[in-house]
Amino acid sequence: MLVDMAIVRLRGQLEKLAGSGSQHEVQGATVNELLATLESTHGALEGWILDERGVLRRHINVFVNGEIAQPDTAVSDGDRIEILPAISGG
Repeated sequence: MLVDMAIVRLRGQLEKLAGSGSQHEVQGATVNELLATLESTHGALEGWILDERGVLRRHINVFVNGEIAQPDTAVSDGDRIEILPAISGG
């Protein structure tokens, strides 16, 4: 049985924490499932994207195929997911 995989690209500090490049194939039916799988696969990311309740941190932006996504946004095979920490400063 083939498993649907999305292409996830990490940016900024998240890319460094993953330690194995910026692009990853990750399984998940929704953005939240995909993010939970990503954090469990790359232990150094744990807590950086989802909080202790499994909720997307407010300083993280997720895009599915170039469109801003919510945690319950559906993810399909081959979708391109971008995960970016918000940039702040002044």
